[in-house]
Amino acid sequence: MRSYLSTSLGYGYSRSSVARKLSSISSFFKSVCALGVLRSNPAAGLPVPRSKKDLPLTLEKSQVEDLLQLPGKRLLPELRDTAILELLYSTGVRASELVGLNLEDLDFHSDTVRVSGKGGRERIIPFGRPARKALCQYLERRPNSYLEEKAIFLNSLGTRLSTRSLRRITKKYMTMVTNTKKKSPHVLRHTFATHLLDEGADLRAVQELLGHRSLTTTQIYTHVTVKRLKEIYGRAHPRA
Repeated sequence: MRSYLSTSLGYGYSRSSVARKLSSISSFFKSVCALGVLRSNPAAGLPVPRSKKDLPLTLEKSQVEDLLQLPGKRLLPELRDTAILELLYSTGVRASELVGLNLEDLDFHSDTVRVSGKGGRERIIPFGRPARKALCQYLERRPNSYLEEKAIFLNSLGTRLSTRSLRRITKKYMTMVTNTKKKSPHVLRHTFATHLLDEGADLRAVQELLGHRSLTTTQIYTHVTVKRLKEIYGRAHPRA
């Protein structure tokens, strides 16, 4: 087992991949031991590498402003894309959560949206005036033939937008404003959380908005904020 770890897994695999493979092997030997084929688990004493915690990629506020201005305002797909980008940044929802939204989930009286997250847990998230305006403009232009489809965001066939199409849409526009390696709806989710914390939002409140079960998951954004504060301090303080 140690030889396998050092040779087969020692080159070309990330820490998370090695940890996942070792976990699978250990689970297999646990089953073999339970059946009485082996007396002990040969993988039980192997050290599992800690996965590296990469800081989330985010956009600058100026980049977000540029991004939200990119889609046109004349054609229906352009209005839909504007509403998508506005809602992603205004609420921080996951890609699967956004494409799963139905018309009944929107409440324009309170400017909130009901989101069904992981494990079926629901949460209510407020959205801003620009997102409200973009949603209204898009929904007003949707053809009557689409009204039978309960989903908010539809494709050209009038059926629910897929997560794959959503990723393609966001990548298309993000390519125009950033050179970051990753361009996805999740980058806007990271940006949403980071910008809230930059402006003094409470960590617990951000946790609720993101739908994280554990506060530890949300705390990764505090590292981004501290890093940015240090950069600002280094540029601005005369004795930094």
